[in-house]
Amino acid sequence: MFASALSDDRVNRRVWRFTLGIGLSVAISALWAWPLAFIVPVFLAKFLVDRQAPTLHTVYELVISMSVTVAIAWLVSFGLTEYPLLLVPLLALLMLWAYYLFTDPRWNFFATMLIISVLLLPYLGLLQPGLALQVGLGLSFSGLVAVALFTLMHLWLPESAAADGSPELAPGVSLSQDERAFEAFRALILALPVIVFFYLMEVSGALLTMIFIAILSLQSAGAKSVKVSLFLLLTNGIGGGLAVVFYNLLVIVPQWPFFVALSMLAALVFGHRIYADPAKAPIYAGIFSALLVVVGSTTSSMDKEVDVNFYLRMLQLLLVGLYMVVASFFLESRNWAWLSPRHR
Repeated sequence: MFASALSDDRVNRRVWRFTLGIGLSVAISALWAWPLAFIVPVFLAKFLVDRQAPTLHTVYELVISMSVTVAIAWLVSFGLTEYPLLLVPLLALLMLWAYYLFTDPRWNFFATMLIISVLLLPYLGLLQPGLALQVGLGLSFSGLVAVALFTLMHLWLPESAAADGSPELAPGVSLSQDERAFEAFRALILALPVIVFFYLMEVSGALLTMIFIAILSLQSAGAKSVKVSLFLLLTNGIGGGLAVVFYNLLVIVPQWPFFVALSMLAALVFGHRIYADPAKAPIYAGIFSALLVVVGSTTSSMDKEVDVNFYLRMLQLLLVGLYMVVASFFLESRNWAWLSPRHR
């Protein structure tokens, strides 16, 4: 009984930390609304779910992430996008590096920042060269705010002394270097064709689609990529459906305090599901992330046609999910014996 009570207390503490953190991050990003501010709650949710407490490695990872993001933004702002034969191979190499790092839990935040930077900033550099550096600085600042809030939440509601394990959550599966390289290469094949299409066609209004591809492609490579992609399509579909309800409530009550309160209510419900049922945590975390990205990007938009753009974002979410399923099926139907470490 004592162990059960202790476990319940730990879950409640984590749920309240998650709820208060999401509420505070939504409030800050909505008030100041710098470029890509809506990414802060997504980053913070990832930290709170994946890691038990901040460490020096978290700060080190953040500093490297910010430095690389600003460096990429600076490069694309000074003419790199004018050389597509150089740009595309460089993008592919950086994406491959990001996918490889993502398979190590110690570096998945840096890998997430890297893949978003690699896909978004050169794309913005093609459309509006002066915007890439501004967005790069905004993305870096979003990472800084997320880490600061992550630390603040743990100072306010620290992990109980009885919590076992190291400060950072241990990885569930340990992969060899060959297996990590294999999965990284598959992820690159999955995402690169659609990225090249967007770059060559210079499709306007595809910023959110690029963010979805960046996040989903990190998760949909691997031996069970079709099943994972179907899972992502399901979670994003449910998250998108909830986003419709969320958005229509905001249309009825377009007030900043109501937006924060509604976000905290959603965080409370999903946080309890995530921490009380760890086996299904990826499902609830995926749904909540989709909800945050769609609603956050819409509420931060300065476009007059917000209603139209919201449903366009929903369509983009669905199309990206369908692409991931089809591309993953293609990958699993191929014979990769020449590449796979299992056949060497």
